[in-house]
Amino acid sequence: MGKKRKRSETQTAEPTKKDEGAPERPKRTLLGWKDKEEVKNQSESNPDSSHFFRNKEKVMVTCSRRINYRHLMLNMVSLLPHCKKDNKVESRSSKGATLNELIELRGCSSALFFECRKHQDLYLWMAKCPSGPSVKFLVNAVHTMEELKLTGNHLKGSRPLLTFSGNFEKDAHWKLLKEMITQIFGTPKEHRKSKPYHDHVFVFSIVDDHIWFRNYQISVPHNESDKMIRGGLDKMTLVEVGPRFCLNPIKIFAGSFGGPTLYENPFYVSPNQIRAMEKRQKAGKYAKKVKAKTRRKMHELSNPLEPDEFADMWRE
Repeated sequence: MGKKRKRSETQTAEPTKKDEGAPERPKRTLLGWKDKEEVKNQSESNPDSSHFFRNKEKVMVTCSRRINYRHLMLNMVSLLPHCKKDNKVESRSSKGATLNELIELRGCSSALFFECRKHQDLYLWMAKCPSGPSVKFLVNAVHTMEELKLTGNHLKGSRPLLTFSGNFEKDAHWKLLKEMITQIFGTPKEHRKSKPYHDHVFVFSIVDDHIWFRNYQISVPHNESDKMIRGGLDKMTLVEVGPRFCLNPIKIFAGSFGGPTLYENPFYVSPNQIRAMEKRQKAGKYAKKVKAKTRRKMHELSNPLEPDEFADMWRE
């Protein structure tokens, strides 16, 4: 048997008292170390600084059943670290009330709802909940990250820079869409799932009354010979990452997923009408062929050929 330990050895060591004269450890933040004296001085100089605005924007991303564009939705989930993905919702007339309940249960303030119709038409609902407004888009020219295989790459969860073309300041509805896009796609500062870096750019541009989305990586040279000085923007380059898509605004509603119509696009043509026009064009081509055959037969009957004098020459 081993030797028994003495009573003094088995007693637990008493915790050492904190030295009152030792300086307190400074608080660590995303921008570096901050001394408590500095924080105290800031609070004394600005008594209302404790009630500063903190962006707590959360976006719920979901889709309807039988969707064919699931990869685009997953790309958007990977690009937005402040989003929450939920189960699929049945695309019916009561989807607005169902989505508002889900958004409230998840503690979100915005929503991106991908709705698929007839297994080929994709619509995107962008809504602020629960009071609105909300926008319905038709999504065209969809190209996902997996499909494009572009060379760009950026850190997952990093905060994007949002850039808009000058057309967004032209009309009131474009200004409203710009504000909604800024609130939904902008990652909140110091979000727990985000990283404090800006290494990619979201570009929203208006061409032919459509909003075109592009995602670019900010590429900076890190070689010793080409090392960039602080603020040197001439050596920065943009490399596209993806995905790509085009948003055609249909209607802007005052409420969440419904309500009074604030704006309606006069140039919007539904995909059903486009397909019907294509069918009519194809039907017109067939009708032209039938008419041409009929005219040919009538011409042959009205203008018969004269009998050939050498037709019976070799029958004997």
